Amino acid sequence: MQLGFVGLGKMGLNMVARLRRSGHEIVAFDRNAEAVEHAAATGARSASSLEALVSDLSPPRAVWIMVPAGEPTESTVTALGQRLSANDVIVDGGNSNFHDDVRRAETLARQGIHYIDAGTSGGVWGLDQGYCLMVGGTVEACRRLEPVFLALAPPDGYLRAGDHGAGHYVKMIHNGIEYGLMQAYAEGFELMHASPYRIDLAKVAALWMNGSVVRSWLLELTARALAKDGDLASLKGFVEDSGEGRWTLHEALDLGVPLPVITAALFTRFRSREHDPFGERLLAALRQQFGGHAVQPAGSSPADPV
Repeated sequence: MQLGFVGLGKMGLNMVARLRRSGHEIVAFDRNAEAVEHAAATGARSASSLEALVSDLSPPRAVWIMVPAGEPTESTVTALGQRLSANDVIVDGGNSNFHDDVRRAETLARQGIHYIDAGTSGGVWGLDQGYCLMVGGTVEACRRLEPVFLALAPPDGYLRAGDHGAGHYVKMIHNGIEYGLMQAYAEGFELMHASPYRIDLAKVAALWMNGSVVRSWLLELTARALAKDGDLASLKGFVEDSGEGRWTLHEALDLGVPLPVITAALFTRFRSREHDPFGERLLAALRQQFGGHAVQPAGSSPADPV
């Protein structure tokens, strides 16, 4: 089928390429002209603007948005809503908050425009392995876009999770779980790294992929990373978050559901971004105050005498 595609970053460009492999007709746009050229190399038609993209699509149109969550997505949805017509469809495949999906769907519905939220998982590997799609929207709109969903997803990798917001809600929880899994692997491998045994961590990760109850794709990626750099000396322990973990905790607070593992994993990411944090300095000060314990002066290393 014919589809407009806005946003040709690492995932978006690969998604366009995968859709072209299945024979779908794609009109692609990105603010980065070079990215548009790369999309054209896959056989997609290039558009120089949102206006050009909409003009090049035949009604009823469908446009997939794959841009960062927040203002970039908001402004793109608004701009498309001003240019599309009744019975057209907008699909947000990014990581929007599900509350925003509900609001956008209601706003667009007044113009007769359909809105679908499509939680998309697969990262840079999705081109060949496919993207797991968690979709929210009306049955009618989702059924209409099903050829696109089935082309992007691996077998059994697509689900309409419910009405507007349900797709991004499920993706939000998915990413919260991902935080916890990654943290558990990180802690376990850190303990092995600190042990008195000279354990080949890459081989352990590869071993656990064979019959172990903790095998997973994340563990496979762990093995890849450790095989490349066993001590991870080339990396800084600075871990960002893209928002879904925070939204997951907000939802847990609203519903009164305890999430101790996901909470700890998110807070560990926050701590990773701090250098010589105030809280740890206060702990050192308190130990000195009540017990006369030695402290490290500012600017010293743990090995420096005090």
